[in-house]
Amino acid sequence: MSRTPLGPHQSTPTELRARLAAERRGHPFLVYRDESNRQCIVDLTGDTTRMTLGRSPENDVCLAWDTEVSRLHAELERVGEHWLVVDDGVSRNGTFVAEERVAGRRRLRDGDVVRLGGTAVVFRQPGSRATLTTRLSDHRDLAASVTDAQRRVLVALCRPFKGGASYATPATNPQIAAELVLSVAAVKTHLRALFKAFGIDELPQQEKRLRLVALAFSSGLVSDRDL
Repeated sequence: MSRTPLGPHQSTPTELRARLAAERRGHPFLVYRDESNRQCIVDLTGDTTRMTLGRSPENDVCLAWDTEVSRLHAELERVGEHWLVVDDGVSRNGTFVAEERVAGRRRLRDGDVVRLGGTAVVFRQPGSRATLTTRLSDHRDLAASVTDAQRRVLVALCRPFKGGASYATPATNPQIAAELVLSVAAVKTHLRALFKAFGIDELPQQEKRLRLVALAFSSGLVSDRDL
């Protein structure tokens, strides 16, 4: 079974930064990994209403390395504000969403993992109503567990990303300490608690900070207005 390409333990800081930038652009996009395990991001923007996926180089998303993928495997189709994955039986091994085989059309929701052969493609739709509903449900306990002091540290950590800055890096501990008039030791204590709350305390340090920024925005705990 193919793994999600968004696994935190396989993502580099550069990849996390690229995904954060894509999320903040606010457009739907796809994320997958190529034959070298490099992250690939495809924006679904502009006048794009249809996109093909398959092993043939003529496809919009070419998965040439995956021998379990058909030459023309599946399509993505935009209907209004929604995207659908379409497999009308043209693929030999089928197309799966959440490990359920697609028969005809299936509407995609933010975070859905589409499997074609041995390749997992994640569909992201930042700002969708489904995403907002999920935030309210999935992150209620997390938001309640973050103290006011920790949230101020979180906002300061994210401040360099104000206005959607694509190449920003998280604020350093001394910068956060200076802004909040805290000791660096106190900032580290709050960050350790945040890393643990978000379940990312085992990641490498710089990757951990970038991932915390991404999760702060995607969970709704921090918005651009806060910065």
